[in-house]
Amino acid sequence: MTTAYIGIGSNLGDRLQNCRKALKLLEQRGVRIRVKNVSGAYETKPWGPETADQPDFINMAAAVETDIGPRALLEILLRIENEMGRVRTKKWGPRTIDLDILLYGDEVVDLQGGSRLPALKVPHPLMHKREFVLLPLAEIAPGAVHPVLKKTVKQLLEELATQT
Repeated sequence: MTTAYIGIGSNLGDRLQNCRKALKLLEQRGVRIRVKNVSGAYETKPWGPETADQPDFINMAAAVETDIGPRALLEILLRIENEMGRVRTKKWGPRTIDLDILLYGDEVVDLQGGSRLPALKVPHPLMHKREFVLLPLAEIAPGAVHPVLKKTVKQLLEELATQT
């Protein structure tokens, strides 16, 4: 079994309920994915160049144990987003739900996208620059190590705090 960490966010509709529903749908995917721990909810400002005039987000993180690979996990996350009505109109646009694989054990994954699935990069390539990712992740996994940067989540959060 591998421990993976999932970032969860919503800034449309009932944001907290959307995050909770996504967790419930993830738990319903059977014995191959078990939600082990979930952070509290954090209200954060949108991030990125296309975020003007967007509502604030609710962000959370979840630790899951799984025996499926990162690509199969991504497929499940995308299906949950679709079930919950996520529409991708523009990068960093508002969304009912956003589910990202932040870490997958100590693996480094770089898979090209295709006609059916987007590219997959794990660890999430921008997680170390995003407080809205690191805050909830540090709550449930402060000692988890970023396999490329070789720093714990707690260290990454502390470094980010000194940069702002």
